[in-house]
Amino acid sequence: MGILSRVSTIFKSKMNQALDSIEDPRQTLEFSYQKQLELLQNVKRGLADVVASKKRLELQADKLKQQADTLEQEAKQALAVSREDLARVALERKQAATGQLDGLQHQIDDLQKEQDKLTAAEQRLTTKVESFRTQKEVIKAQYTAAQASVRIGEAATGLSEEMADVGMAVQRAQDKTESMRARASAIDELVDQGTLQDTLQSNGDPVAAELGKISATANVESDLARLKADIAGGK
Repeated sequence: MGILSRVSTIFKSKMNQALDSIEDPRQTLEFSYQKQLELLQNVKRGLADVVASKKRLELQADKLKQQADTLEQEAKQALAVSREDLARVALERKQAATGQLDGLQHQIDDLQKEQDKLTAAEQRLTTKVESFRTQKEVIKAQYTAAQASVRIGEAATGLSEEMADVGMAVQRAQDKTESMRARASAIDELVDQGTLQDTLQSNGDPVAAELGKISATANVESDLARLKADIAGGK
């Protein structure tokens, strides 16, 4: 278990390093900001739904109130013509409408409380989102400036991967140049010492080479004839 735990710790550490190398905090901040905006929009939609529901109940309550007032007038009119029975029916209907009105009023009051809570939550969240947006822009600007400073510093000191590659390329070019210069110097020294013949002489025109051989042979024969003549003449 100890070995597995250490392996797991190392793996997590490597993963965190890999994530740190590819994660752009500016993108993370923008993602968080978008999530907060979505949450704020959800609160606004919820608030709008509560307000709409309350308005519908208020319209129903207004109708029931008008209905109760109308029934009240009908009961008075029935009593005016000595129709107590009709007045009683009108008042019973008024009582039913009043009961419904009371129930609606309780629901309206509950929705008003919910509306007040959502309104306060929306205001707090709006303030928080605006504050986060300002902070986000400041951090993004600071990160961009720091990133630029790091790149400039790396370029100036040769610490960046790009500049390291350039430095290696320059070093290889210098090494090759020194190697070629040493080789050329060695060849010149061997030629001066006669160890190596001039390639123009050794690998020149084959016709000229053959004519040179014929001329050399003729000179040998001429010298040989001269020597024989000198001997024969007693020289």
